[in-house]
Amino acid sequence: MLCLNSYNRSMADNPKSTENPGSHLSAATTRNRAALIRSAQQVLAEIGPEATVEQFVAHAQVSPTTIYNHFGSKEAMFSQALAQIFREWLVWAHNGVPADESLDVMIDVCRKLFRIQQTHPLLGEIVGKTINNPRFVIDAVMADSLPALEAIARLGQLNNAEFDKRTRLFAYCVAGILHGVHATHELSPADADVSLEIALAIWNLSPEAARAVTSRDLNSGPTD
Repeated sequence: MLCLNSYNRSMADNPKSTENPGSHLSAATTRNRAALIRSAQQVLAEIGPEATVEQFVAHAQVSPTTIYNHFGSKEAMFSQALAQIFREWLVWAHNGVPADESLDVMIDVCRKLFRIQQTHPLLGEIVGKTINNPRFVIDAVMADSLPALEAIARLGQLNNAEFDKRTRLFAYCVAGILHGVHATHELSPADADVSLEIALAIWNLSPEAARAVTSRDLNSGPTD
């Protein structure tokens, strides 16, 4: 999430690369794990990451032991649930275009996040409930997010100095924008685009360049 997406040429060429790394498990275990992930996504959308084990097991109709057997902890389960639905959304958002193609592509995808209530309501609800804890969201997606951003920086389209600090600061800025759109609803998607334009100064983009990249026509693609 947070514009730091990792949909790359490998994913474009091989859609199976987005599958859960646990796909080597038995069919029954894989099905059970997938069911737990779906339940975790629903609980995230309804309650958020602060949901208790008791609330989750009541929703999923499983024992607490099941969570620990599959994920080790409730926190790991929720983090993987968010990462998976975000990864699936990335495939849709890119529509086959790699994230490291250009800065324009990366920012287009970021702006689509501001509009997910219309295209992907479940993800929109999850973001609305989880973004109150920006560290949870950022940590859940950061491992998948850095490669494309690093590639774009290497292309010279972003300032590469103090890269790690800029990345973390930009991530929290985007999290704040998402909070305004999906949690407090004080920002419209158009307002969010303007806020993103301002945040791009973190990467030393000129106001003119930031305005150009955040005002492109979006091809939203098919809705769910």
